[in-house]
Amino acid sequence: MRFRLFRSVLILGTTVALVTLANSMPAFAKDVTVTISNFAFAPAAITIAAGDKVIFVNGDDTIHSVVADDGSFHSDGLDTNDKVAMTFAKPGKIAYHCGLHPFMKGEIIVQ
Repeated sequence: MRFRLFRSVLILGTTVALVTLANSMPAFAKDVTVTISNFAFAPAAITIAAGDKVIFVNGDDTIHSVVADDGSFHSDGLDTNDKVAMTFAKPGKIAYHCGLHPFMKGEIIVQ
């Protein structure tokens, strides 16, 4: 009887510890792709988690760049099929545009 009780308590304690550990572990960062096509960012607005990476891919035959409205980032010119990746660590809302074609706009919401 004592052994069964001890085993039950041990199993319960181990289960609680594993669940607590799993809940406290950080989620893995993911990559999100924004395509530049037909003089537009697609999707134009994205929501990501802090630590996620956004990969901008130029699918146009024209050079484009990616520039944060607040000046927090600026890419070089991206030729056809060029990519640039940026990781966003802190929560907030970041509006951006193409430095060569300012009418092209996008938004990243970091949670």
